[in-house]
Amino acid sequence: MNSENAHLLRRQGGRTTIQDVADALGLSKGTVSRALNDYPDISESTRLRVTRKAEAMGYRPLAQAQAIRTGRARSVGLVLSVDAENSQKPFLTDFLDGVSQAASAEHWTLTVATATSQQAGLETMHRLVEERKADGFILPRTRIHDPRVALCKELSVPFVLYGRVADPQGCAWFDIRGEAAMRKAVLRLAAAGHRRIAFVNGGEEYNYSVLRLAGYRRGLAEARLDETPELIRAGAMTQEAGKAAAEALLRLPRPPTAIIFALDAAALGAFRAARQLGLEIGCELSIIAYDGIPEGAFAAPGLTTFGVDTRRAGIRLTEMLIARIRGAAPESLRELADATLVVRGSDGPPHLGSEELARKIRAGSRQ
Repeated sequence: MNSENAHLLRRQGGRTTIQDVADALGLSKGTVSRALNDYPDISESTRLRVTRKAEAMGYRPLAQAQAIRTGRARSVGLVLSVDAENSQKPFLTDFLDGVSQAASAEHWTLTVATATSQQAGLETMHRLVEERKADGFILPRTRIHDPRVALCKELSVPFVLYGRVADPQGCAWFDIRGEAAMRKAVLRLAAAGHRRIAFVNGGEEYNYSVLRLAGYRRGLAEARLDETPELIRAGAMTQEAGKAAAEALLRLPRPPTAIIFALDAAALGAFRAARQLGLEIGCELSIIAYDGIPEGAFAAPGLTTFGVDTRRAGIRLTEMLIARIRGAAPESLRELADATLVVRGSDGPPHLGSEELARKIRAGSRQ
């Protein structure tokens, strides 16, 4: 009788034990335990062999006892901001699905908490570490100088950024090349004939805003278009802020014929501004944005945008965080991906020049 059959006879009516797994593999109980708890002295091939056998035999460690023994909860931490200006709802469902999928594949769990302010978020992270409810954190929507990074370094807690920061020392990250998307947006509009192309950025404290502005500027340079300071606005993260920015741009003596938005949510506000000014989007005003939120597909016309695979981002970030917790150097965990252009009806060749557009807006305002 082989060891696995012996295990099956022994466990009738009971749960699979770590000794059962060890017997089935012909390994010591200690080796199996160390492999299941990610000890660095166990080779990756042995760890995989043990975890796969444990899964096949239905072995599940008692989480509380394991946390006490190893100091690990085998849990990925994620603290989300829920304040109005920094709502993360557009990407949340697919992102969390990706994180959960990758965590489950390693028999880890996901601990999610919310916070209404930056300080509350830091306090929540500190509490999750103290209570051993998270072994490390995924940090989304990074700031240029992010206090969450400083906290993780202070507490010696592993972390992975969904984004980048000004100082990369000690940081692992997965990010999307938003700067490349903004460059491509400028070149697309310039190729269509636009010469006055505006840019509306997100919050200036976020690192993505620095990168996307740089991408916009690079696109202008490559298209041999002059950078015009009055065509650059910042701080638009909501529909209302996007509407206000678009109105200000369109009431300039020489308004832009196209506007690029760093965020889809702000771009949808520009649709409202254009309607109020009597402008037809896609003909008299072109708009391209970034994020790929579902609402963009249902705008009239549909919003041309650069979509992001947030599910894949969640998977990769979780895989990288677990690798970081297991001891991988942060410098070995840095990955960039590209956004995908989703062409809809909100951009096209300019039907009016800047002066003609200004006259139409003035005429509509007098009515």
